[in-house]
Amino acid sequence: MNSRRKFFRQLGGSSVLLAGSGAVLAATPRETREHLIDIFQPRSANDNINLALIGAGIIGHFDLNCALKVPGTKVVAVADLYDQRLVRAKEVWGPDIQTTRDYREILKRPDVDAVLICVPDHWHDRISIDALQAGKHVYCEKPMVHKIGEGLAVIAAHKKSGKVFQVGSQRASASAVLEAKRRYEAGDIGELTSVETFLDRTDALGAWQYTMPPNVDQKEIDWATYLGDAPKRPFQPERFFRWRNYKDYGTGVAGDLFVHLITGLHTITESTGPTRIFALGDLNYWKDGRDAYDLVTAIMDYPKTDKHASFQFTTRVNLAAGSGGSIHTRLVGTEGVIDIGWNEFTMNKLKRPNAPMYSTGYDALFTYPKAVQEQFVQQYDQKYPSAQFTRQIVNEPAVEYKAPQGYDDRLDHMIVFFNAIRQNNPGLVREDAVFGLRAAAPSLACNLSAEQRKVINWNPVTMKVV
Repeated sequence: MNSRRKFFRQLGGSSVLLAGSGAVLAATPRETREHLIDIFQPRSANDNINLALIGAGIIGHFDLNCALKVPGTKVVAVADLYDQRLVRAKEVWGPDIQTTRDYREILKRPDVDAVLICVPDHWHDRISIDALQAGKHVYCEKPMVHKIGEGLAVIAAHKKSGKVFQVGSQRASASAVLEAKRRYEAGDIGELTSVETFLDRTDALGAWQYTMPPNVDQKEIDWATYLGDAPKRPFQPERFFRWRNYKDYGTGVAGDLFVHLITGLHTITESTGPTRIFALGDLNYWKDGRDAYDLVTAIMDYPKTDKHASFQFTTRVNLAAGSGGSIHTRLVGTEGVIDIGWNEFTMNKLKRPNAPMYSTGYDALFTYPKAVQEQFVQQYDQKYPSAQFTRQIVNEPAVEYKAPQGYDDRLDHMIVFFNAIRQNNPGLVREDAVFGLRAAAPSLACNLSAEQRKVINWNPVTMKVV
């Protein structure tokens, strides 16, 4: 059995949109179907893509293993500052790959076509710029930058390079998000009025208390390079292996998780972003020495554009949620709502009446004398005959979408990246450097707002704090 059939058998049996309450969606979204077909088209030797991984931690393994599922990709080098991860890289991806502490050695190799940047946030901008200037295509994990002010330099380097640059929030390529986008753009829920999101977690691993190796020897870690532009301090293994817990290297729940929610929102609405951001942050539960918040709630003001009406956006991450943890985005329109999970959504629509409403229940009508009530009803019936006017809100059957069993939105995101490389067309990437900053900046502004206890004003067009 060839790889194409294996893949479709893995996803088979549920590659249709499921529906409830009598509503039917016809098939897998067009975007996903095109990707599944294109991934298995015959490749020439010139289409092969040599990859290098920079940062072989958790997300580095996930990203590279996913990328290698795309035919015609090969890993040739891995860089990491911890020697034992370089040992592990050869165990996982073969003894012939190059391993090094210095990512710059990889960028000098002419046979490396693209790099996956999966390092702590405070290194994202520097390595991205270096890779683009070295002529490499770049897949950079989210958030694109550690600080808002770093973003324009990455954008400039991307534009100058002519190379493909994609930020690694797979929400931009997820089938559920793209199908919700199609529904939203078709006007199925009317004019957008508000968006509510959350992404909660419960356990220690979700709160970044990742397993550390026993008896860590500082000599096996390039601590000085790791610190980079962060404040100098003595070696602390927690700050290396659990870097998301510290503001010097990570961006907290806002940069790690808000950016997913905002990426999905901007993909659906084609928004450039909010103009005002206010957030509250607390460290309530995970008091393990970290300085990053474990609970952040934010509200953002999105002004009217040619793509959407003005709306308010509220979001939350709680790393100690007794609910068990989940992701949810609710788009509320004037004529319906779309509730989106990770790989599924439900849409509920309504039809508004074209005549004014009245009621014998919670309405002022019953407070008037009986004669007045009868006079009102008689005049109403004459003005709005039931044969020509609807008088009540009508709820339509709910529509449900579920991605195929075994579906991986990260794989779709990788396919977008490699298709753009093979077609030499950076424009095929939705989540490029400009999109990446417009998703990262409002997220990072939440940290600033919570720390400074004030509203952060942001210009999404010029991409600057004002």
